[in-house]
Amino acid sequence: MLGADNKLPMRKEEEEGSEAINEHGDEWTMDGSVDFKSRPARRGKSGGWLAASLVLVNQGLATLAFFGVGVNLVIFLTRVLQQDNAAAANNVSKWTGTVYLFSLIGAFLSDSYWGRYKTCAIFQIIFVVGLVMLSLTSSLFLLKPSGCGDEHTFCEPPSGFKVGLFYLSVYLVALGNGGYQPNIATFGADQFDEQDPREAHSKISFFSYFYLALNLGSLFSNTFLGYFQNNGSWALGFWASAASAMVALLLFLGGTRQYRHFHPSGNPLSRVSQVIVAASRKWDADKPSSSKELHELGSKEFASTGSRKLLHTEGFKFLDRAAIIQAKDEPTLQSHPWHLCTVTQVEELKCVLRLLPIWLCTILYSVVFTQMASLFVEQGAVMKTNIGSFQIPPASMSAFDILSVALFVFLYRRILHPFACRLTGNSSGPTELQRMGVGLVIAIIAMISAGTVEIYRLKHVCKACINEESSMSILWQIPQYMLIGASEVFMYVGQLEFFNSQTPDGLKSFGSALCMTSISFGNYVSSLLVTILMDITKRGGKPGWIPDNLNKGHMDMFYYLLALLTAADLVVYIICAKWYKSIKVEGMEEEGDDEDEIDDIKIGDLKVSVV
Repeated sequence: MLGADNKLPMRKEEEEGSEAINEHGDEWTMDGSVDFKSRPARRGKSGGWLAASLVLVNQGLATLAFFGVGVNLVIFLTRVLQQDNAAAANNVSKWTGTVYLFSLIGAFLSDSYWGRYKTCAIFQIIFVVGLVMLSLTSSLFLLKPSGCGDEHTFCEPPSGFKVGLFYLSVYLVALGNGGYQPNIATFGADQFDEQDPREAHSKISFFSYFYLALNLGSLFSNTFLGYFQNNGSWALGFWASAASAMVALLLFLGGTRQYRHFHPSGNPLSRVSQVIVAASRKWDADKPSSSKELHELGSKEFASTGSRKLLHTEGFKFLDRAAIIQAKDEPTLQSHPWHLCTVTQVEELKCVLRLLPIWLCTILYSVVFTQMASLFVEQGAVMKTNIGSFQIPPASMSAFDILSVALFVFLYRRILHPFACRLTGNSSGPTELQRMGVGLVIAIIAMISAGTVEIYRLKHVCKACINEESSMSILWQIPQYMLIGASEVFMYVGQLEFFNSQTPDGLKSFGSALCMTSISFGNYVSSLLVTILMDITKRGGKPGWIPDNLNKGHMDMFYYLLALLTAADLVVYIICAKWYKSIKVEGMEEEGDDEDEIDDIKIGDLKVSVV
């Protein structure tokens, strides 16, 4: 495989025809990508928007399938499995968290052994199997009597065996979707050569369109499927999800010849461990006066690995000891990686360590985001859901989140970004870190909006209505859903771009997995927070903040608490963003001493020299 800074050698006749090749855009890529036969990739015959479009449609269909299960799962648990509100919300949070936790498994297998294409294919097969199993389990065992599970008819209590089959199937869905998600985003970005100016611009745009495809795919689930499931047609909804996943898999496999690929770079855990062990063994070694004296491979050796050389950076100086060349190392530089590591290997670990504080700050945002699939739905279920004779399924309100994402992707790409570029005089516009900060601010406003709606909902509880429903229309939830959607465009799209651009070549899927695990831990933190708060607020015989009868609780206090916690998180995030230093790839322009300032960070526009 070719390296990032190496082109395929040309014979004389090829050199003579190179102008014609370039004229038609059929030159070799410079990022080390290969085609499906492991030959160096050519722009005119692989990758680009044609391959990326297949990935986008695949993502849309797979998301439709996933949210066909996830969007109404909390309602399924309460009506079919007869769980109480708090238990159902916690189980949804745990399940959603597990989905994204599985992304680490998918990223590890992709970066280490299988590559992104093979990993996506295998986990999509698991995803389809889980959905088919869920459809069969629900229709054959759980939905008894027929037609149960709507707003008025509860199902028969299922046996432990049937519940076990249900959880096995939904966690197979979690495994399949979780392992697939971080790799499909990175695989789509792989279709663009970031060393070509035109394709580099398209690569940045891809992440916005990827997140838009994800949300548009869930729009059908949140509207049509949500409507049928809310009226008891659970089996129909699950089978529709299974069919969508099958079509997505076939479409993905159908584009095999068109894709660009990168070979896996080996086990990243061993590379990280080698740096730690080698640095520990040389804890008392004298550090050289110049970083140029540290061990590093030549450009030609790096070209053979398909990855780019990282430049030495200050910070975490103890790790630099792993690259110090001692007399006992010199005869065997290539044979003892546990004694001597390259500067690039050391910098890989530094990159991960610098990313962790930013990643930790995004977890609390995910706590806010996960409320859409749990408490927002439960809140909507006790509001007035009918408009005339038409009844709005509470879970379908997330369609306004999706519409908001589509709207703000358009507004940002066409209006906000150009305006910011003209205002600041910077052609790259706001950095990913700045956009993520904006996402946190909007999330705070969203929680304040949700808490305010809950206060007024409690004032309009209809005592004469069945289940003491509020006479306040569910449409009053629209602002909180729209605000969450706007915050996603800034936070999650910024996250995808940030972690993809700031991770080394051998850890690209791991970078995308960081976005997914942020959501995972956010769900677990949400579940833990609800459990702790219920234990505290139920003392003295009180119903607690989130009881079975929400009209006797104070869910507004929970929303306001999240707003306060997110505000504190924003302060910590700003400090971490100012401290952060960008990855340095060979050939990238030096940013000077101010590169640690949030306004000066250059992200996603790395310039790599061709050696």
